[in-house]
Amino acid sequence: MSKQKVFLKVKDHSVSNEHFELIYNETLDMLETYPQPEKDKLSNYYKSEDYISHTDSKRNLFENVYHIVRNIALKRKLKLINSVATNEKSILDIGCGTGDFLEICQKNGWSITGIEPNDTARKLANTKTNNAVYNIEALSKFKEHSFDVITLWHVLEHLPNLEEHISLFKKLLKPQGTLIVAVPNYKSFDAKKYKEFWAAYDVPRHLWHFSRTSINKLFSNYNMKVSNILPMKFDAYYVSLLSEKYRSGWMNIFSAFISGFKSNLKARSSKEYSSLIYVIKNK
Repeated sequence: MSKQKVFLKVKDHSVSNEHFELIYNETLDMLETYPQPEKDKLSNYYKSEDYISHTDSKRNLFENVYHIVRNIALKRKLKLINSVATNEKSILDIGCGTGDFLEICQKNGWSITGIEPNDTARKLANTKTNNAVYNIEALSKFKEHSFDVITLWHVLEHLPNLEEHISLFKKLLKPQGTLIVAVPNYKSFDAKKYKEFWAAYDVPRHLWHFSRTSINKLFSNYNMKVSNILPMKFDAYYVSLLSEKYRSGWMNIFSAFISGFKSNLKARSSKEYSSLIYVIKNK
């Protein structure tokens, strides 16, 4: 890796307590986690009961609220994919977690396929989807131009060999298909406020940290174009709550709500929401 500017030094607050650097990539206007864990060790950084997307647990108020918000988000995601659907309605959800999104898609007439590398989450997902979820190795075995829609809900930032994956997604997508990518936005108000405590940096599980510019440039390199950008307003509150915990040791609900509210309010003019959904088409 060439010498680059260190944007920020960040701690892994949820698993290892190790420290990492965020390196600024000027060409793409994005941040890269450094050093990145070796591929065979990356899974160790996901071994935490607090990694909520890999379980259906509702152990406390925070997790119960998470699931309520997730159910609202699922309906919005379904509405979005229905708005870009073709007649065949085939979807590939990469990093599908415990399969709730695929389950609601299947109930609404979609032909579903999922990818989930975590064994526990994949087993749960397969109980909900009639065994439609596979390990990540299956990605390279699907036929080209198989899917009308491919979704990555907070997944792109986790993927090593980023550009190789983008190239693969383009091959798997039908010529008139749609790629939908949701990622955190390091240029949001809450990211700037919490700095090294911003929970959405989530090093080293998040290997890349995107801006609107970086997503446009990355996909443009593969002859794909961002056709629409949508906010994920709930994320500002969720991320602020975790950030409060990392900064002060406890979840200050009032302070987190104020931060989330301010982030969304400022983003009404700046468009820099805490997380963004990118709707991407072939050019």
